[in-house]
Amino acid sequence: MAPLLNAVPQPIFNWMGAMPFPAMQSLFDPFFPKGLQWYWKGDFVESLPDEAIDTHIKQAANAPSELSLMHLYPIDGAVHRVDKDETAWRARDATWSMVIAGIDSDPQKAGQLMRWGKTYWEAVHKFNLGGSYINFMMDDEGEARVKASYGDNYERLTKLKKKYDPANLFRVNQNIRPAA
Repeated sequence: MAPLLNAVPQPIFNWMGAMPFPAMQSLFDPFFPKGLQWYWKGDFVESLPDEAIDTHIKQAANAPSELSLMHLYPIDGAVHRVDKDETAWRARDATWSMVIAGIDSDPQKAGQLMRWGKTYWEAVHKFNLGGSYINFMMDDEGEARVKASYGDNYERLTKLKKKYDPANLFRVNQNIRPAA
């Protein structure tokens, strides 16, 4: 950061410095208190035609709570300068990573959050690419969605999984299963 800081007037205070990883991981905790109900669905998005935007607006209007949301995270820069088979992540033609999240503090709304998330996703999915950022997927989405997220890289990843985690210890996620 020194070159940047040397290029601007000296700030009144500068709180930059090393931070323990747990402290960094908890920075957003005040915004998301324990006990919230969540349902996530995601997709990679290449473009947003007018019909897709209209569909997003229509679905967002049905949000079950003021905390429910849809985000588009830009995918740009160096990501597009790497071939799809050079890393596990293959969505090099995506422009955004979309997440739809139904969120509420009331456990009684869990079903409503799930229905809204699934309905919204089903309405916009036809405009999107296959697969999703793995952390924007729920356990109920199944192996087909995991495979779609990794595309042609999935088979190579199953072989790596067999080599380094044959007992499938690291499985509490959108799991890549070891090759048979």
